[in-house]
Amino acid sequence: MFYYKNIKSGGPDGELAASLRYLSQRFSMVTPQARAILNDVGTEELAHLEMVGSMVRQLIEGASINEIKAAGLEEYYADHDRAIFPVSAAGNPFTAAYIQSKGDPITDLTENMAAEQKARSTYEYLINMVDDPDVIDPLKFLREREVVHFQRFGEALRIVQEYLDSPKLHQMPKPECMK
Repeated sequence: MFYYKNIKSGGPDGELAASLRYLSQRFSMVTPQARAILNDVGTEELAHLEMVGSMVRQLIEGASINEIKAAGLEEYYADHDRAIFPVSAAGNPFTAAYIQSKGDPITDLTENMAAEQKARSTYEYLINMVDDPDVIDPLKFLREREVVHFQRFGEALRIVQEYLDSPKLHQMPKPECMK
């Protein structure tokens, strides 16, 4: 039951916020490659949300009321029973304020790299608290994917920076009479 209280994906560094952040940011990306990376990673984050939701559901499914109380989950239970509801480990409900989307591709991609590192750290902290291999293994998989996402966003940042630094981008088109 202890795992359930901490393995939630509805906080600012969770899978739901990441997915919505990336899928929202793709609209302001300046290259098709960066848009594709944001789309791919955002979609994968939704799959991670499904994995976390499944783990949480399996951990609480057969819990008695006494076990729920002992785990400090009575308030959650009173509002949601054993349903999956996106909240942070502290019990704060998901909010759109977690979705960072500035509209500047460099800022957004840099934010995403930091977000992936925060998610990686969170999974490492969770792994440190868990002794159940059936929980540890999916957490390790998710942690590894955060590293890959960090690398993909680094690739997207490089592509966008090269595009924005391109001399062709800053050239004025020749007027028709000079062609």
